[in-house]
Amino acid sequence: MGRLARLREARWVTESDPELACSQLQAFSRQIPLLYFILLVNTMAVAVTHWQSAPAWLSIYLPAVLCTLCIVRCIRWWHVRHRVLTGDTAEAELRQVTWLAGLFGVAFSAWSLLLFPYGTAFEQAQVAFYMATTLVGCVFCLMHLRTAALLLLSIVILSFSTFLVFTGYPVFIAMAIDMTLVGVALAVIIQLYYRTFADVVHAQRELQASQQKTQRLSDDNFRLASIDSLTDLPNRRSFFASLRAMAEQSLATGSGFNVGLIDLDGFKQVNDIYGHASGDLVLQEVGSRLLAQAEPGLFFARLGGDEFGVLAQQRLSDEALVELGQRICDALSAPYRVAGNIAELSGTIGWAAFPEAGKTVAQVFERADAALYFGKESRRGKPVIFSTEHETRIRRSSLVTQELRHADLEAELLLEFQPIYDLLTRRPIGLEALGRWHNTRLGAVRPEEFIRIAERTELILHITEVLLHKALDEAARWPCDLFLSFNLSAVDISTSARARRLIDIVAASGVPPQRVSFEITETAVTRDFEQARSSLTMIKQAGCRVSLDDFGTGYSSLSYVHRLPFDTIKIDRSFVTDVDSNSASKKIVKSVLDLCRNLGLECVVEGLETASQAEVVQALGARAVQGYLFSRPMRACAVAAYLHTAPGQAYALDAQR
Repeated sequence: MGRLARLREARWVTESDPELACSQLQAFSRQIPLLYFILLVNTMAVAVTHWQSAPAWLSIYLPAVLCTLCIVRCIRWWHVRHRVLTGDTAEAELRQVTWLAGLFGVAFSAWSLLLFPYGTAFEQAQVAFYMATTLVGCVFCLMHLRTAALLLLSIVILSFSTFLVFTGYPVFIAMAIDMTLVGVALAVIIQLYYRTFADVVHAQRELQASQQKTQRLSDDNFRLASIDSLTDLPNRRSFFASLRAMAEQSLATGSGFNVGLIDLDGFKQVNDIYGHASGDLVLQEVGSRLLAQAEPGLFFARLGGDEFGVLAQQRLSDEALVELGQRICDALSAPYRVAGNIAELSGTIGWAAFPEAGKTVAQVFERADAALYFGKESRRGKPVIFSTEHETRIRRSSLVTQELRHADLEAELLLEFQPIYDLLTRRPIGLEALGRWHNTRLGAVRPEEFIRIAERTELILHITEVLLHKALDEAARWPCDLFLSFNLSAVDISTSARARRLIDIVAASGVPPQRVSFEITETAVTRDFEQARSSLTMIKQAGCRVSLDDFGTGYSSLSYVHRLPFDTIKIDRSFVTDVDSNSASKKIVKSVLDLCRNLGLECVVEGLETASQAEVVQALGARAVQGYLFSRPMRACAVAAYLHTAPGQAYALDAQR
């Protein structure tokens, strides 16, 4: 019963493990020729020696049938030796082999027992020897099939040992005992070998599973490292890897390709108005639109934020490049549905050709970025191809950057002041400080040029500190009823620590904080709205005033008015240029003035140059104004003289001109 239980257990384990069954059959299939070779040779040897002593049916016909069965099975193995086993077929095949082993064991044992009484003692000993050697050989060939091997061993040992014991001869009884003991030893060997074999199979399976898991992790890591999870586009790393590979191939073959950089116009406003979740949806839609534009030889990637890259693997003509770029820009400029609303965005793309625009990856990327920057300044929503004009600007920018890094800013930076005028009292109420830089090598550098470069390199922090100290020193000499207006950049309010630095400088100057008004543009606010609000709130709580400069030039100025702690709004000069002749400009100015009045904010109208403009804005309700009509920016040494001049007479003289 114990042996049968173990046999059932062995069969159950195999059937519950199809992979082990496949491994057993694959290992056994290599032993099949040896198995049938042993059976054929041993059987024919016994049959030949008993040809004269045993009946023909027992010495010729029955062994011939058994040998034929062996040959048939061997031929079948030859035809199916290369088959691919599955779990189901392996289990069925394993059951079939087990039954065949039992049937062959019964058949060959029965033939041997029937043949044993014939012949001399030597021939009988040969039959016993035949059974022993054949059994051992077959069992070892069946070592991978534990159930079949144990079944065969049990049939032969039990039948032959029982037969030998009942002969009554001491020698045969001793042989029966010996065979039984050897059979037990073989059973133990079979069990140990099978366990070792199963352990190896399981270890290989675990190793394969581990390797597959490692491969999946490797694939996942590769995807994370190469694919942007939000848009499913290749990421920055993948983009530059492709760019480097294309550059190497281009240099080797003498061919070329194009690099494009895409930036979304107005995306930051979507983030600020609708939130980052809506911004992510917009980026996903952008990714889908870019993928829809993909074609053989065109590679898109997300480089970060709202910046995307494109590689055109074939060198395109300028006309084809403009056409492709415009197609991409048109796709990106279609309306986006965000939080139940429609958002209007556009995309600007800068192109550069390799190797014409740059012979290295860094150079061609920099040239594409320069073209993009030029497009953002003057051709939003359009493709721009890098040209010699952009090359000149890059060289100039590099020169200015180097000079700015090594400049003695304390000595080279200076200030000019432009009055802010009160139309009702006809006198100045404050002065705006305007930074100027006169370099020993470059001469006078335009503010918009060096300020832009300073913001990129964060040299603006030192520039702001130097200019603010100088402006506060001058303001300390002015009458107490005049305030100082000072411009800040986005970098100046990019952290709370930098905002605190501005407050400390004001506090150390001795100028009352209520006499200091910090101006910030809408563009600076949109870079990081939450941090900008935090920094401006700190400045406001310290007693300083906060102004929104160039109102109306951004995308969503109204959204910032009630969300930021502004005291003053400055209407951009672009609305004032034709305010005396354009009814639309007049209505815009009137609307902003009414808005400020309703919100309790002060309003300054910038850019007045003619008396006609001054009369119109005054009639619309404006009081604080600024422009060349009242005074051009002046050096600090001229402020005192200006303040002593009768403001009303100066206005009258300018009006006559």
